[in-house]
Amino acid sequence: MAQSINIPPFFDGDHYAHWKTKMKFFLKARDYKLWDVVEDGPFVPQGSKAEWSADDRKKMELNCRALHMLFCAFGPTIYEKMSSCENAKEVWDKLEVTYEGTNEVKETKIGLLTLEYENFKMDPEENIEKMFDRFSTITNGLKGYGEAIPEEKLVRKLIYSLLESWDSKRTAIIEAKNLKILKLDELMGSLLTHQIMKKNKEDEKKREEIRAMGEKKLKSIGINVNAMALKSSTCHHVNSSEEDSEDEEMNYLFNKLARFMKSKM
Repeated sequence: MAQSINIPPFFDGDHYAHWKTKMKFFLKARDYKLWDVVEDGPFVPQGSKAEWSADDRKKMELNCRALHMLFCAFGPTIYEKMSSCENAKEVWDKLEVTYEGTNEVKETKIGLLTLEYENFKMDPEENIEKMFDRFSTITNGLKGYGEAIPEEKLVRKLIYSLLESWDSKRTAIIEAKNLKILKLDELMGSLLTHQIMKKNKEDEKKREEIRAMGEKKLKSIGINVNAMALKSSTCHHVNSSEEDSEDEEMNYLFNKLARFMKSKM
């Protein structure tokens, strides 16, 4: 069953980076001011509660709403860890430290992902879909840590990561497309189309090879087949002669019986 758009995305401790992105947009979609409270911290009015204005209370309410949505997104275990927090920003920051690590840990993870990105190449055994999934995991990981890569660079990186067997297609794309405005989805569509056509050609080539081998095999046994056909024809002729002889004998006996019965009448 699809999750209601009014219910915050659930978080139980797994796949934090995915949940973080979904939760961020959930808050923004409900009220962009809610995300401001999470990112910048709550509004703190001056003076005692009795001195708060209606506008002060409305601004304070934003923190309560954001905090409520975050708590509603947690399972029991996560809630127990976060329940002592008094504002939404405190919850958000604590989640980041808990599931992403300190700044030092984050920098280490960013460094590892950056190294993976720089060394990224298409594996000989993978198709375009698998290559793109692996590429997206790396780039989305960097984006989750605030290291988003411009689309133009992603497009160029992906094109030059293709195997040598894709050289002709790579050259065609570079010559025909403006890489500065080429979208990643458009590039993927072009590569997938080429992959399908390439596979069809390879399959047709295999079928032709199998057909040629079959014809060669038939030619090598063609004499034997003809000999067997001749033998079969001869056997059929002999059998036919024997059947004709038996038919003549039956006709002779039938006629003889008919004459005998006629003489008794």
